[in-house]
Amino acid sequence: MSTTMPSPRETATSLPSDGAGRTYMVRTLGCQMNVHDSEHMAGMLEQAGYTRATAADEAASNADVVVINTCAVRENAATRLYGNLGQLAGLKAERPGMQIAVGGCLAQKDRGEIVDKAPWVDVVFGTHNLDALPVLLERARHNEAAQVEIAESLQVFPSTLPTRRESVYAGWVSISVGCNNTCTFCIVPHLRGKERDRRPGEVLAEVQALVDAGAVEVTLLGQNVNSYGVEFGDRGAFAKLLRACGRIEGLERVRFTSPHPAAFTDDVIEAMAETPNVMPQLHMPLQSGSDRVLRAMRRSYRSSKFLGILERVRAALPDAAITTDIIVGFPGETEEDFAETLRVVEESRFSSAFMFQYSPRPGTPAAEMDDQLPKEVVQERFDRLLALQERISAEESARQTGRTLEVLVSEGSGKKDGATHRLSGRAPDNRLVHLAVPAGVLPEGGLADQPVSLEDPRLAEVGALDPSLPRPGDMVTVEVTRAAPHHLIADSALGGGTYAVRRTRSGDAWAQRETARLGGGHDDHGHGGGDPGGPVTLGMPTLRR
Repeated sequence: MSTTMPSPRETATSLPSDGAGRTYMVRTLGCQMNVHDSEHMAGMLEQAGYTRATAADEAASNADVVVINTCAVRENAATRLYGNLGQLAGLKAERPGMQIAVGGCLAQKDRGEIVDKAPWVDVVFGTHNLDALPVLLERARHNEAAQVEIAESLQVFPSTLPTRRESVYAGWVSISVGCNNTCTFCIVPHLRGKERDRRPGEVLAEVQALVDAGAVEVTLLGQNVNSYGVEFGDRGAFAKLLRACGRIEGLERVRFTSPHPAAFTDDVIEAMAETPNVMPQLHMPLQSGSDRVLRAMRRSYRSSKFLGILERVRAALPDAAITTDIIVGFPGETEEDFAETLRVVEESRFSSAFMFQYSPRPGTPAAEMDDQLPKEVVQERFDRLLALQERISAEESARQTGRTLEVLVSEGSGKKDGATHRLSGRAPDNRLVHLAVPAGVLPEGGLADQPVSLEDPRLAEVGALDPSLPRPGDMVTVEVTRAAPHHLIADSALGGGTYAVRRTRSGDAWAQRETARLGGGHDDHGHGGGDPGGPVTLGMPTLRR
Protein backbone atom coordinates (compact mmCIF):
# COMPACT_ATOMS: atom_id res chain seq x y z
CA MET A 1 0.00 0.00 0.00
CA SER A 2 1.50 3.34 -1.06
CA THR A 3 1.29 6.12 1.49
CA THR A 4 4.15 8.33 0.35
CA MET A 5 3.38 11.85 -0.80
CA PRO A 6 4.38 12.50 -4.43
CA SER A 7 5.85 15.71 -5.71
CA PRO A 8 3.10 18.24 -6.57
CA ARG A 9 2.71 17.19 -10.19
CA GLU A 10 4.00 13.63 -10.07
CA THR A 11 0.50 12.25 -10.15
CA ALA A 12 -0.16 13.90 -13.49
CA THR A 13 2.85 12.32 -15.23
CA SER A 14 3.82 9.11 -13.42
CA LEU A 15 1.70 6.63 -15.35
CA PRO A 16 -0.73 6.66 -18.22
CA SER A 17 -4.37 6.92 -17.14
CA ASP A 18 -6.04 4.92 -19.86
CA GLY A 19 -9.59 3.95 -19.00
CA ALA A 20 -10.56 3.08 -22.56
CA GLY A 21 -13.32 0.48 -22.63
CA ARG A 22 -13.96 0.70 -18.88
CA THR A 23 -17.10 2.06 -17.23
CA TYR A 24 -17.37 4.15 -14.06
CA MET A 25 -19.87 5.51 -11.60
CA VAL A 26 -19.53 8.09 -8.80
CA ARG A 27 -21.64 7.80 -5.67
CA THR A 28 -21.88 11.04 -3.68
CA LEU A 29 -22.43 11.32 0.08
CA GLY A 30 -22.70 14.82 1.53
CA CYS A 31 -23.10 18.48 0.65
CA GLN A 32 -23.22 20.58 -2.53
CA MET A 33 -19.42 20.92 -2.46
CA ASN A 34 -19.22 17.13 -2.67
CA VAL A 35 -21.73 17.02 -5.50
CA HIS A 36 -19.57 19.46 -7.46
CA ASP A 37 -16.39 17.56 -6.58
CA SER A 38 -18.06 14.43 -7.97
CA GLU A 39 -18.63 16.27 -11.24
CA HIS A 40 -14.87 16.90 -11.36
CA MET A 41 -14.13 13.23 -10.64
CA ALA A 42 -16.45 12.20 -13.47
CA GLY A 43 -14.85 14.73 -15.80
CA MET A 44 -11.34 13.46 -15.09
CA LEU A 45 -12.38 9.84 -15.61
CA GLU A 46 -14.03 10.66 -18.93
CA GLN A 47 -10.96 12.60 -20.05
CA ALA A 48 -8.94 9.47 -19.22
CA GLY A 49 -11.18 7.39 -21.48
CA TYR A 50 -13.70 5.92 -19.05
CA THR A 51 -17.39 5.85 -19.97
CA ARG A 52 -20.17 6.48 -17.50
CA ALA A 53 -22.23 3.40 -16.67
CA THR A 54 -25.86 3.35 -17.71
CA ALA A 55 -28.53 4.37 -15.20
CA ALA A 56 -29.53 0.72 -14.80
CA ASP A 57 -25.94 -0.36 -14.19
CA GLU A 58 -25.39 2.49 -11.72
CA ALA A 59 -28.44 1.37 -9.75
CA ALA A 60 -26.89 -2.11 -9.52
CA SER A 61 -23.33 -0.76 -8.87
CA ASN A 62 -22.39 -2.59 -12.05
CA ALA A 63 -19.30 -0.68 -13.23
CA ASP A 64 -15.60 -1.32 -13.72
CA VAL A 65 -14.76 1.57 -11.38
CA VAL A 66 -16.95 2.67 -8.46
CA VAL A 67 -15.93 5.92 -6.76
CA ILE A 68 -17.47 6.87 -3.40
CA ASN A 69 -17.15 10.56 -2.56
CA THR A 70 -17.51 10.71 1.22
CA CYS A 71 -18.67 13.19 3.85
CA ALA A 72 -17.30 13.44 7.40
CA VAL A 73 -19.71 15.98 8.91
CA ARG A 74 -22.23 13.66 10.54
CA GLU A 75 -21.70 10.79 12.96
CA ASN A 76 -23.16 8.21 10.58
CA ALA A 77 -20.77 9.15 7.75
CA ALA A 78 -18.44 6.23 8.45
CA THR A 79 -21.39 3.85 8.85
CA ARG A 80 -22.71 4.88 5.44
CA LEU A 81 -19.30 4.46 3.83
CA TYR A 82 -18.61 1.00 5.22
CA GLY A 83 -22.16 -0.04 4.48
CA ASN A 84 -21.56 0.91 0.84
CA LEU A 85 -18.19 -0.83 0.82
CA GLY A 86 -19.66 -3.98 2.32
CA GLN A 87 -22.23 -4.17 -0.48
CA LEU A 88 -19.50 -3.66 -3.09
CA ALA A 89 -17.22 -6.41 -1.69
CA GLY A 90 -19.41 -9.22 -3.03
CA LEU A 91 -19.84 -7.52 -6.40
CA LYS A 92 -16.09 -7.10 -6.76
CA ALA A 93 -15.49 -10.78 -5.98
CA GLU A 94 -17.75 -11.67 -8.92
CA ARG A 95 -16.33 -9.05 -11.32
CA PRO A 96 -12.62 -9.50 -12.14
CA GLY A 97 -10.82 -6.19 -12.63
CA MET A 98 -13.40 -4.09 -10.81
CA GLN A 99 -11.87 -1.22 -8.82
CA ILE A 100 -13.22 0.72 -5.84
CA ALA A 101 -11.99 4.22 -4.97
CA VAL A 102 -12.84 6.29 -1.89
CA GLY A 103 -12.37 10.06 -1.89
CA GLY A 104 -13.67 13.14 -0.10
CA CYS A 105 -13.66 14.35 3.49
CA LEU A 106 -13.77 11.00 5.28
CA ALA A 107 -10.93 9.74 3.09
CA GLN A 108 -8.90 12.84 4.02
CA LYS A 109 -9.60 12.15 7.69
CA ASP A 110 -9.23 8.36 7.94
CA ARG A 111 -6.56 7.78 5.26
CA GLY A 112 -5.08 4.29 5.33
CA GLU A 113 -7.56 3.18 7.97
CA ILE A 114 -10.10 2.72 5.17
CA VAL A 115 -7.97 0.06 3.45
CA ASP A 116 -7.24 -1.59 6.80
CA LYS A 117 -10.98 -1.98 7.42
CA ALA A 118 -11.91 -2.71 3.80
CA PRO A 119 -8.89 -4.30 2.09
CA TRP A 120 -10.84 -4.71 -1.15
CA VAL A 121 -10.61 -0.91 -1.70
CA ASP A 122 -8.10 -0.07 -4.45
CA VAL A 123 -7.63 3.71 -4.12
CA VAL A 124 -8.00 6.27 -1.33
CA PHE A 125 -7.48 9.96 -2.16
CA GLY A 126 -8.27 13.17 -0.31
CA THR A 127 -9.91 16.55 -0.78
CA HIS A 128 -6.66 18.25 -1.79
CA ASN A 129 -5.67 15.97 -4.68
CA LEU A 130 -8.77 15.15 -6.70
CA ASP A 131 -6.64 15.31 -9.83
CA ALA A 132 -4.75 12.15 -8.78
CA LEU A 133 -7.74 9.82 -9.22
CA PRO A 134 -7.16 8.48 -12.77
CA VAL A 135 -3.43 7.91 -12.20
CA LEU A 136 -4.01 6.20 -8.85
CA LEU A 137 -6.49 3.82 -10.46
CA GLU A 138 -3.95 2.95 -13.15
CA ARG A 139 -1.17 2.59 -10.59
CA ALA A 140 -3.31 0.27 -8.46
CA ARG A 141 -3.99 -1.91 -11.50
CA HIS A 142 -0.33 -1.89 -12.53
CA ASN A 143 1.03 -2.62 -9.05
CA GLU A 144 -1.85 -4.87 -7.99
CA ALA A 145 -1.82 -3.06 -4.64
CA ALA A 146 -3.97 -0.43 -2.95
CA GLN A 147 -2.88 3.16 -3.41
CA VAL A 148 -3.45 5.68 -0.60
CA GLU A 149 -2.48 9.24 -1.46
CA ILE A 150 -3.51 12.11 0.82
CA ALA A 151 -2.05 15.57 0.21
CA GLU A 152 -1.77 17.91 3.19
CA SER A 153 -2.51 21.07 1.21
CA LEU A 154 -4.35 21.99 -1.96
CA GLN A 155 -2.51 20.76 -5.05
CA VAL A 156 -4.80 22.20 -7.72
CA PHE A 157 -7.99 24.24 -7.59
CA PRO A 158 -10.79 21.73 -8.27
CA SER A 159 -12.42 24.25 -10.61
CA THR A 160 -9.50 23.93 -13.02
CA LEU A 161 -10.20 20.22 -13.52
CA PRO A 162 -12.30 18.66 -16.29
CA THR A 163 -15.95 18.55 -15.29
CA ARG A 164 -18.84 16.36 -16.32
CA ARG A 165 -21.84 18.52 -15.51
CA GLU A 166 -24.95 16.67 -14.44
CA SER A 167 -27.18 19.37 -15.88
CA VAL A 168 -27.06 21.45 -19.05
CA TYR A 169 -29.36 24.14 -17.65
CA ALA A 170 -27.84 24.71 -14.18
CA GLY A 171 -24.34 24.41 -12.77
CA TRP A 172 -22.20 24.83 -9.65
CA VAL A 173 -19.26 27.26 -9.67
CA SER A 174 -16.81 27.25 -6.75
CA ILE A 175 -15.57 30.70 -5.80
CA SER A 176 -13.40 29.45 -2.93
CA VAL A 177 -12.30 26.29 -1.17
CA GLY A 178 -11.62 25.78 2.53
CA CYS A 179 -12.73 27.76 5.58
CA ASN A 180 -11.08 30.15 8.07
CA ASN A 181 -13.70 29.73 10.81
CA THR A 182 -13.11 27.68 13.96
CA CYS A 183 -16.59 26.39 14.85
CA THR A 184 -16.13 23.87 17.63
CA PHE A 185 -18.49 21.28 16.09
CA CYS A 186 -17.05 21.36 12.57
CA ILE A 187 -14.26 19.30 11.05
CA VAL A 188 -14.41 20.91 7.59
CA PRO A 189 -11.51 23.40 8.04
CA HIS A 190 -9.27 20.52 9.12
CA LEU A 191 -10.22 18.47 6.06
CA ARG A 192 -10.47 21.17 3.40
CA GLY A 193 -7.87 23.61 4.73
CA LYS A 194 -7.79 27.38 5.01
CA GLU A 195 -9.88 29.41 2.62
CA ARG A 196 -8.38 29.93 -0.82
CA ASP A 197 -10.18 32.38 -3.09
CA ARG A 198 -10.28 32.21 -6.86
CA ARG A 199 -9.73 35.44 -8.73
CA PRO A 200 -12.97 37.09 -9.91
CA GLY A 201 -11.92 36.82 -13.56
CA GLU A 202 -11.54 33.06 -13.26
CA VAL A 203 -14.94 32.69 -11.61
CA LEU A 204 -16.66 34.83 -14.23
CA ALA A 205 -14.90 32.96 -17.05
CA GLU A 206 -16.32 29.69 -15.73
CA VAL A 207 -19.79 31.22 -15.40
CA GLN A 208 -19.55 32.51 -18.97
CA ALA A 209 -18.42 29.08 -20.20
CA LEU A 210 -21.47 27.49 -18.57
CA VAL A 211 -23.80 30.05 -20.14
CA ASP A 212 -22.16 29.56 -23.53
CA ALA A 213 -22.84 25.82 -23.14
CA GLY A 214 -26.54 26.45 -22.50
CA ALA A 215 -26.91 27.03 -18.75
CA VAL A 216 -29.38 29.64 -17.51
CA GLU A 217 -28.76 29.11 -13.77
CA VAL A 218 -25.54 29.14 -11.76
CA THR A 219 -24.97 28.57 -8.03
CA LEU A 220 -21.82 30.11 -6.52
CA LEU A 221 -20.29 27.76 -3.95
CA GLY A 222 -18.04 28.29 -0.94
CA GLN A 223 -17.83 27.23 2.69
CA ASN A 224 -18.36 30.92 3.50
CA VAL A 225 -19.16 32.79 0.31
CA ASN A 226 -19.48 36.22 1.86
CA SER A 227 -15.91 36.19 3.16
CA TYR A 228 -14.81 35.85 -0.47
CA GLY A 229 -12.08 38.33 -1.37
CA VAL A 230 -10.35 38.45 2.02
CA GLU A 231 -7.38 36.51 0.61
CA PHE A 232 -6.73 39.09 -2.10
CA GLY A 233 -7.64 42.09 0.02
CA ASP A 234 -11.12 43.10 -1.14
CA ARG A 235 -13.81 42.67 1.50
CA GLY A 236 -16.48 43.87 -0.91
CA ALA A 237 -15.56 41.29 -3.55
CA PHE A 238 -18.61 39.06 -3.11
CA ALA A 239 -21.13 41.84 -3.68
CA LYS A 240 -19.12 42.95 -6.72
CA LEU A 241 -19.11 39.35 -8.00
CA LEU A 242 -22.91 39.16 -7.74
CA ARG A 243 -23.26 42.40 -9.68
CA ALA A 244 -20.80 41.16 -12.32
CA CYS A 245 -22.89 38.00 -12.75
CA GLY A 246 -25.83 40.30 -13.42
CA ARG A 247 -24.04 41.63 -16.50
CA ILE A 248 -23.62 38.20 -18.15
CA GLU A 249 -26.05 38.01 -21.04
CA GLY A 250 -28.17 34.87 -21.00
CA LEU A 251 -27.63 34.13 -17.30
CA GLU A 252 -31.15 34.21 -15.84
CA ARG A 253 -30.72 32.87 -12.32
CA VAL A 254 -27.86 33.28 -9.83
CA ARG A 255 -27.84 31.61 -6.42
CA PHE A 256 -25.16 31.19 -3.76
CA THR A 257 -24.45 29.04 -0.72
CA SER A 258 -23.57 29.34 2.06
CA PRO A 259 -22.97 32.69 3.75
CA HIS A 260 -21.90 33.05 7.39
CA PRO A 261 -24.02 35.46 9.46
CA ALA A 262 -20.92 37.03 11.05
CA ALA A 263 -19.61 38.16 7.66
CA PHE A 264 -22.95 39.08 6.08
CA THR A 265 -22.84 42.75 5.07
CA ASP A 266 -25.40 45.18 3.72
CA ASP A 267 -23.56 45.58 0.41
CA VAL A 268 -24.48 41.94 -0.34
CA ILE A 269 -28.15 42.64 0.43
CA GLU A 270 -28.03 45.68 -1.87
CA ALA A 271 -26.41 43.61 -4.62
CA MET A 272 -29.08 40.91 -4.24
CA ALA A 273 -31.88 43.47 -4.49
CA GLU A 274 -30.38 45.47 -7.36
CA THR A 275 -29.21 42.59 -9.56
CA PRO A 276 -32.26 41.18 -11.37
CA ASN A 277 -30.88 37.70 -11.99
CA VAL A 278 -29.87 37.13 -8.34
CA MET A 279 -32.75 35.06 -7.03
CA PRO A 280 -34.86 35.95 -3.96
CA GLN A 281 -33.45 33.08 -1.94
CA LEU A 282 -31.03 32.85 0.98
CA HIS A 283 -29.66 29.84 2.81
CA MET A 284 -27.92 31.04 6.00
CA PRO A 285 -27.05 28.65 8.86
CA LEU A 286 -28.40 29.64 12.28
CA GLN A 287 -27.11 26.54 14.18
CA SER A 288 -28.64 27.73 17.49
CA GLY A 289 -30.88 30.50 18.73
CA SER A 290 -29.13 30.62 22.13
CA ASP A 291 -26.38 33.21 22.46
CA ARG A 292 -24.71 31.09 25.12
CA VAL A 293 -24.61 28.07 22.81
CA LEU A 294 -23.43 30.21 19.89
CA ARG A 295 -20.47 31.32 22.03
CA ALA A 296 -19.68 27.69 22.88
CA MET A 297 -19.88 26.88 19.17
CA ARG A 298 -17.52 29.80 18.38
CA ARG A 299 -20.12 31.26 16.06
CA SER A 300 -19.16 34.92 16.08
CA TYR A 301 -22.67 36.40 15.91
CA ARG A 302 -25.66 36.45 18.22
CA SER A 303 -29.34 35.80 17.59
CA SER A 304 -30.19 39.52 17.38
CA LYS A 305 -27.65 39.98 14.57
CA PHE A 306 -29.06 36.97 12.72
CA LEU A 307 -32.63 38.23 12.99
CA GLY A 308 -31.50 41.70 11.93
CA ILE A 309 -30.00 40.31 8.71
CA LEU A 310 -33.25 38.50 7.91
CA GLU A 311 -35.22 41.69 8.54
CA ARG A 312 -33.03 43.69 6.13
CA VAL A 313 -33.10 40.96 3.49
CA ARG A 314 -36.90 40.82 3.58
CA ALA A 315 -37.15 44.60 3.45
CA ALA A 316 -35.10 44.56 0.26
CA LEU A 317 -36.57 41.33 -1.17
CA PRO A 318 -40.09 40.85 0.25
CA ASP A 319 -40.62 37.52 -1.56
CA ALA A 320 -37.33 35.95 -0.43
CA ALA A 321 -37.45 32.35 0.79
CA ILE A 322 -34.96 31.85 3.60
CA THR A 323 -33.65 28.45 4.70
CA THR A 324 -31.17 27.44 7.38
CA ASP A 325 -29.22 24.76 9.26
CA ILE A 326 -29.83 24.04 12.96
CA ILE A 327 -28.03 21.74 15.41
CA VAL A 328 -30.08 20.33 18.29
CA GLY A 329 -28.46 19.05 21.49
CA PHE A 330 -25.06 20.74 21.39
CA PRO A 331 -23.03 19.86 24.53
CA GLY A 332 -24.35 21.78 27.52
CA GLU A 333 -27.53 22.94 25.80
CA THR A 334 -30.18 23.53 28.47
CA GLU A 335 -33.93 23.60 28.11
CA GLU A 336 -33.68 27.41 28.31
CA ASP A 337 -31.15 27.41 25.47
CA PHE A 338 -33.41 25.22 23.37
CA ALA A 339 -36.36 27.51 24.09
CA GLU A 340 -34.30 30.34 22.57
CA THR A 341 -33.83 28.29 19.42
CA LEU A 342 -37.59 27.73 19.21
CA ARG A 343 -38.12 31.49 19.66
CA VAL A 344 -35.68 32.46 16.90
CA VAL A 345 -37.10 29.84 14.52
CA GLU A 346 -40.61 31.16 15.15
CA GLU A 347 -39.47 34.72 14.42
CA SER A 348 -37.36 33.77 11.39
CA ARG A 349 -40.18 32.11 9.44
CA PHE A 350 -37.86 29.83 7.48
CA SER A 351 -39.42 28.26 4.41
CA SER A 352 -37.52 25.09 5.38
CA ALA A 353 -34.64 24.03 7.59
CA PHE A 354 -32.02 21.31 7.65
CA MET A 355 -32.06 20.12 11.25
CA PHE A 356 -29.46 17.82 12.78
CA GLN A 357 -29.04 16.07 16.10
CA TYR A 358 -25.59 16.93 17.40
CA SER A 359 -23.06 14.15 16.95
CA PRO A 360 -19.46 14.41 18.20
CA ARG A 361 -16.87 14.40 15.46
CA PRO A 362 -13.42 13.17 16.55
CA GLY A 363 -10.87 15.94 16.25
CA THR A 364 -13.30 18.76 17.06
CA PRO A 365 -13.27 20.71 20.37
CA ALA A 366 -16.96 20.01 20.93
CA ALA A 367 -16.29 16.27 21.02
CA GLU A 368 -14.18 16.81 24.16
CA MET A 369 -16.66 19.05 25.96
CA ASP A 370 -18.39 18.04 29.15
CA ASP A 371 -22.17 17.82 29.35
CA GLN A 372 -22.75 15.67 26.27
CA LEU A 373 -26.53 15.27 26.27
CA PRO A 374 -28.36 11.92 26.50
CA LYS A 375 -29.74 10.68 23.19
CA GLU A 376 -33.31 10.66 24.47
CA VAL A 377 -33.10 14.36 25.43
CA VAL A 378 -31.72 15.33 22.03
CA GLN A 379 -34.35 13.26 20.23
CA GLU A 380 -37.23 14.82 22.19
CA ARG A 381 -36.00 18.35 21.45
CA PHE A 382 -35.43 17.48 17.81
CA ASP A 383 -39.00 16.23 17.52
CA ARG A 384 -40.34 19.48 18.98
CA LEU A 385 -38.24 21.61 16.65
CA LEU A 386 -39.26 19.51 13.66
CA ALA A 387 -42.94 19.92 14.50
CA LEU A 388 -42.52 23.69 14.82
CA GLN A 389 -40.68 24.03 11.52
CA GLU A 390 -43.16 21.78 9.72
CA ARG A 391 -45.96 24.09 10.85
CA ILE A 392 -44.06 27.18 9.72
CA SER A 393 -43.13 25.59 6.39
CA ALA A 394 -46.78 24.72 5.76
CA GLU A 395 -47.88 28.27 6.64
CA GLU A 396 -45.21 29.87 4.46
CA SER A 397 -46.04 27.56 1.55
CA ALA A 398 -49.75 28.34 1.91
CA ARG A 399 -48.94 32.02 1.40
CA GLN A 400 -47.77 31.14 -2.11
CA THR A 401 -51.22 29.95 -3.19
CA GLY A 402 -52.55 32.17 -5.96
CA ARG A 403 -49.13 33.51 -6.94
CA THR A 404 -48.00 33.41 -10.56
CA LEU A 405 -44.50 31.96 -10.87
CA GLU A 406 -42.06 31.21 -13.66
CA VAL A 407 -40.76 27.68 -13.07
CA LEU A 408 -37.50 26.31 -14.49
CA VAL A 409 -38.40 22.74 -15.53
CA SER A 410 -35.97 20.10 -14.27
CA GLU A 411 -34.96 16.68 -15.55
CA GLY A 412 -35.84 14.99 -12.27
CA SER A 413 -39.41 14.48 -11.21
CA GLY A 414 -41.42 14.23 -8.06
CA LYS A 415 -42.18 10.84 -6.56
CA LYS A 416 -45.79 10.98 -7.77
CA ASP A 417 -45.26 12.76 -11.10
CA GLY A 418 -45.63 9.48 -12.98
CA ALA A 419 -49.10 9.00 -11.55
CA THR A 420 -50.24 12.64 -11.70
CA HIS A 421 -48.64 13.40 -15.10
CA ARG A 422 -47.12 16.55 -13.66
CA LEU A 423 -43.68 17.96 -14.39
CA SER A 424 -41.40 19.42 -11.72
CA GLY A 425 -39.13 22.41 -11.45
CA ARG A 426 -37.95 25.28 -9.30
CA ALA A 427 -39.51 28.68 -8.66
CA PRO A 428 -37.27 31.77 -8.50
CA ASP A 429 -37.09 31.38 -4.69
CA ASN A 430 -36.01 27.73 -5.20
CA ARG A 431 -39.23 26.21 -3.95
CA LEU A 432 -40.05 22.88 -5.60
CA VAL A 433 -43.10 23.16 -7.88
CA HIS A 434 -45.06 20.29 -9.40
CA LEU A 435 -46.99 21.64 -12.39
CA ALA A 436 -49.68 20.24 -14.66
CA VAL A 437 -49.65 20.70 -18.43
CA PRO A 438 -52.84 21.10 -20.47
CA ALA A 439 -54.82 17.94 -21.15
CA GLY A 440 -53.62 15.96 -24.15
CA VAL A 441 -50.13 17.48 -24.26
CA LEU A 442 -48.30 14.56 -22.64
CA PRO A 443 -48.22 11.16 -24.34
CA GLU A 444 -50.27 8.37 -22.78
CA GLY A 445 -48.49 7.24 -19.62
CA GLY A 446 -46.79 10.60 -19.18
CA LEU A 447 -43.05 11.25 -19.23
CA ALA A 448 -41.94 11.08 -15.60
CA ASP A 449 -41.32 7.33 -15.47
CA GLN A 450 -40.28 6.88 -19.10
CA PRO A 451 -36.63 6.83 -20.23
CA VAL A 452 -35.87 9.42 -22.90
CA SER A 453 -35.93 7.92 -26.40
CA LEU A 454 -35.67 9.35 -29.90
CA GLU A 455 -39.49 9.13 -30.04
CA ASP A 456 -39.79 11.48 -27.05
CA PRO A 457 -41.93 14.42 -28.25
CA ARG A 458 -39.60 16.86 -26.46
CA LEU A 459 -36.85 15.94 -28.93
CA ALA A 460 -38.81 17.09 -31.96
CA GLU A 461 -37.38 19.86 -34.13
CA VAL A 462 -38.22 23.26 -32.66
CA GLY A 463 -40.74 24.02 -35.40
CA ALA A 464 -42.52 20.72 -34.76
CA LEU A 465 -42.59 20.99 -30.95
CA ASP A 466 -45.96 21.20 -29.27
CA PRO A 467 -45.88 24.80 -27.96
CA SER A 468 -47.45 23.63 -24.68
CA LEU A 469 -44.84 20.91 -23.97
CA PRO A 470 -41.81 22.18 -22.02
CA ARG A 471 -38.42 20.50 -22.04
CA PRO A 472 -35.99 20.42 -19.10
CA GLY A 473 -34.39 23.86 -19.06
CA ASP A 474 -37.47 25.64 -20.44
CA MET A 475 -39.50 28.08 -18.33
CA VAL A 476 -43.22 27.69 -17.60
CA THR A 477 -45.44 30.38 -16.11
CA VAL A 478 -48.16 28.91 -13.91
CA GLU A 479 -50.36 29.81 -10.97
CA VAL A 480 -49.97 28.03 -7.62
CA THR A 481 -53.23 26.26 -6.83
CA ARG A 482 -52.34 24.57 -3.53
CA ALA A 483 -49.38 23.98 -1.26
CA ALA A 484 -47.71 21.45 1.01
CA PRO A 485 -44.90 22.12 3.51
CA HIS A 486 -42.14 21.18 1.08
CA HIS A 487 -43.60 21.75 -2.37
CA LEU A 488 -46.16 23.71 -4.34
CA ILE A 489 -48.81 22.40 -6.76
CA ALA A 490 -49.60 24.43 -9.89
CA ASP A 491 -52.56 22.87 -11.70
CA SER A 492 -53.76 26.12 -13.28
CA ALA A 493 -53.37 24.65 -16.80
CA LEU A 494 -56.04 22.02 -16.16
CA GLY A 495 -58.81 24.59 -15.84
CA GLY A 496 -57.66 26.79 -18.71
CA GLY A 497 -55.89 29.16 -16.34
CA THR A 498 -52.37 30.57 -16.35
CA TYR A 499 -49.97 28.48 -18.39
CA ALA A 500 -47.26 29.63 -20.79
CA VAL A 501 -44.08 27.93 -22.01
CA ARG A 502 -40.97 29.99 -22.77
CA ARG A 503 -38.33 28.19 -24.83
CA THR A 504 -34.75 28.71 -23.64
CA ARG A 505 -31.23 27.98 -24.85
CA SER A 506 -31.09 25.45 -22.03
CA GLY A 507 -34.07 23.56 -23.40
CA ASP A 508 -32.39 23.53 -26.81
CA ALA A 509 -29.14 22.30 -25.24
CA TRP A 510 -30.95 19.53 -23.33
CA ALA A 511 -32.70 18.32 -26.50
CA GLN A 512 -29.46 18.34 -28.51
CA ARG A 513 -27.57 16.52 -25.76
CA GLU A 514 -30.21 13.82 -25.44
CA THR A 515 -30.55 13.42 -29.22
CA ALA A 516 -26.77 13.02 -29.55
CA ARG A 517 -26.65 10.62 -26.59
CA LEU A 518 -29.25 8.45 -28.27
CA GLY A 519 -27.33 8.46 -31.55
CA GLY A 520 -29.64 10.79 -33.39
CA GLY A 521 -27.42 13.79 -34.03
CA HIS A 522 -24.54 16.01 -33.01
CA ASP A 523 -24.40 17.82 -29.66
CA ASP A 524 -23.48 21.40 -30.52
CA HIS A 525 -24.32 22.73 -27.06
CA GLY A 526 -23.11 19.89 -24.85
CA HIS A 527 -20.54 20.60 -22.19
CA GLY A 528 -18.09 18.32 -23.88
CA GLY A 529 -18.12 19.87 -27.35
CA GLY A 530 -18.73 17.06 -29.80
CA ASP A 531 -18.62 14.38 -27.12
CA PRO A 532 -22.17 13.93 -25.77
CA GLY A 533 -22.19 14.31 -22.03
CA GLY A 534 -18.43 14.80 -22.01
CA PRO A 535 -16.37 16.84 -19.61
CA VAL A 536 -15.96 20.61 -19.52
CA THR A 537 -12.34 21.77 -19.65
CA LEU A 538 -11.90 25.44 -18.89
CA GLY A 539 -8.11 25.65 -18.98
CA MET A 540 -7.81 27.76 -15.83
CA PRO A 541 -4.37 28.14 -14.21
CA THR A 542 -3.39 25.84 -11.36
CA LEU A 543 -1.92 26.97 -8.06
CA ARG A 544 1.63 28.18 -8.22
CA ARG A 545 4.01 26.59 -5.78
